[in-house]
Amino acid sequence: MPDHIKLSLEEGIATLVISKPPVNALSSKVFNEIRETLASLQANSDARAAILTGEGQTFAAGADINEILTIQTPAAAKEMLEKGHAFMNFVENSPLPVIAAVNGVCIGGGVELILSCHLRLASDKARFGLPEIGLGLIPGLGGTQRLARLVGFTRATEMILTGDLISAPVAAQWGLVNAVVPEAMLLKQAKGLAKKIAARSKVAVQAALRALYGGARGDFAKGLQFEAAEFVKLSESSEMKEGLKAFIEKRPPKFQDK
Repeated sequence: MPDHIKLSLEEGIATLVISKPPVNALSSKVFNEIRETLASLQANSDARAAILTGEGQTFAAGADINEILTIQTPAAAKEMLEKGHAFMNFVENSPLPVIAAVNGVCIGGGVELILSCHLRLASDKARFGLPEIGLGLIPGLGGTQRLARLVGFTRATEMILTGDLISAPVAAQWGLVNAVVPEAMLLKQAKGLAKKIAARSKVAVQAALRALYGGARGDFAKGLQFEAAEFVKLSESSEMKEGLKAFIEKRPPKFQDK
């Protein structure tokens, strides 16, 4: 049984809840549990759509910083990114439609996770951001590639270079999420959307997903390689070490630009 994923399946709609208090940090264990749960659902003929959400007031507060701190070599950084890319690609390539129901703060790896989902609904209390730049890093799990493809190059550049959070209404205006709903109605709306999809032909839904993502991906794999190469370079820098140390010590980083 998963330690950090709560699963329910009702009327063909699976709901996966990320449960890793206090902020649902996305460790490799959480990624593995999401992957294993989705794989089991894909093999279950009764499942026709999945909803992914977070427990409490946070969807996911980024990657587990303690795991990033274990990176000591470029090879280790590359291995971590390859596993992360494989996971995000698995979610994106799922024949089972995955709807992200973003119930609260969604930053860093959380944003990269919802970018891999097929549809995204947000609570009116949700906030989104890619704050890696403040840690001397860049998004490394597909964020630089998927975000630009979804919201456009200019807005993606702003989010990534500033690290600022944006509100749910702005996220909807930019096309990051499909719709914003009142907090109390989020899961109900997500289940309504999932049921509408579940009522369609499963074969047709799967064909549509393959056509949509196959046609839009283009040189996506090459883009991921560029992103990984830059992240690996940063893993050797004093900037990343200072950024992560400052985060742990809850102080502003003192970057040396080298």
